[in-house]
Amino acid sequence: MQHHNESAGDHASRNASPVTSWSREHWALATLLATLAVFTISIVPGLANATREPVVAHNTFELELPPISIDPTEGDAPGMGEPDWQQVAVAPGQTFGQLFGQLGLSTRDMYRLLEHPGAEQALTRIRAGQQFEFDIPNPGELRAVRFERGDEVVQLALTEEGVEESVTERQVQRRVMMASGEVRSSLFEAGERAGIANSTLFAMANVLENSIDFSRDIRVGDRFHVIYEEIWRDGERLRDGGVVAASFSNRGKDHVALRYVHADGKVEYYDQDGRPVRGSFLRMPIEFSRISSRFNPNRRHPIYGTVRAHQGVDFAAATGTPIRSAGNGRVTFAGWQGGYGRTVIVDHGRGITTLYAHMSRLGNYRVGQRVTQGNVIGYVGATGTATGPHLHYEFRVNGAHRDPLTVTLPKPEPLPANELARFRAQTAPALAQIQLIDGRRLALAE
Repeated sequence: MQHHNESAGDHASRNASPVTSWSREHWALATLLATLAVFTISIVPGLANATREPVVAHNTFELELPPISIDPTEGDAPGMGEPDWQQVAVAPGQTFGQLFGQLGLSTRDMYRLLEHPGAEQALTRIRAGQQFEFDIPNPGELRAVRFERGDEVVQLALTEEGVEESVTERQVQRRVMMASGEVRSSLFEAGERAGIANSTLFAMANVLENSIDFSRDIRVGDRFHVIYEEIWRDGERLRDGGVVAASFSNRGKDHVALRYVHADGKVEYYDQDGRPVRGSFLRMPIEFSRISSRFNPNRRHPIYGTVRAHQGVDFAAATGTPIRSAGNGRVTFAGWQGGYGRTVIVDHGRGITTLYAHMSRLGNYRVGQRVTQGNVIGYVGATGTATGPHLHYEFRVNGAHRDPLTVTLPKPEPLPANELARFRAQTAPALAQIQLIDGRRLALAE
């Protein structure tokens, strides 16, 4: 019975095996076909699109490239090539060579700098407290030096070719200042109380000297108002910058001077009507001197003791005081002339000549050269027949002597009408400020 069952099982097994094996093969085949179908569907659109694009051929070439230049101031080497400035102040009595020795620099480099045109004077005539900066990248190696020269910074760099100079202008500020004063004992005392420097006081007097004789005409009660500039740099006052406007009330008469800069840069002073305040001639060819002898046809000569006409005015001043040309003109004589000593004569045209005698030395103007009013033509001395250092000044009209202090001088021409409008526009703010200051003074007085 048992054997029958196994035979029946074997028979059933043989009949069932073909069906089971066929199902697996078909399922495997179906799976493979499905996978292929999905793959085909996914790539066919891409192939279709690819056939629309143009075919590009790519070629590769070997090219020679220039060598890469590495800037030592960039990348992995910061600081290389950058200046390494060391600032040094000159000690009292110290020389430029001693500065080099202090920094351990070679005298060879120093002489290279001194041989550069224009550098010797700036590097040898140094003063205590003056600042120099040295670019020293390595001990004993100088790359450059820089220093101040007036309103400039000069840099001298040592190169294989020589010394390269570069100049940079230092920026300055102009500050406009105002001051007022009243003479109680002297003009200088009034200026000190007003808080202005003597240089500003001199500048104001120089502007108005043709209208006021500051050696004789100043009286107690005279008043002045001045607008002036100061030059500053880095918070430090350097110097005066000149008078912008001034008003001086002398013996009850007001005198106003306004600074005007012409289109060509020339600077002159005019009154509120546009007429030059300086005039055609200066009454005094030297500043703030003392009159030691006036024009006198019957003066007894201090050396010879005889009565001799003194046909000029003597201005006592220290030896070396600059002497200015009284007006525009041409030098007709410059040299030694008997008792006059070293003398200069200027021809101003219209028959007017001026003579300047007893000079210690002459200026830079020679016979035939033209001079402008205010140009320095010589320096006070005591050459020739003179008892002491002074200027002997003569004023001649058609060869006849006139008293320089009282002679009627020709009036200067005012600004032309086509420039007057520009003058008024430029000077209006300063004139308004002067009037405002004077108005406040009057209000306080009342």
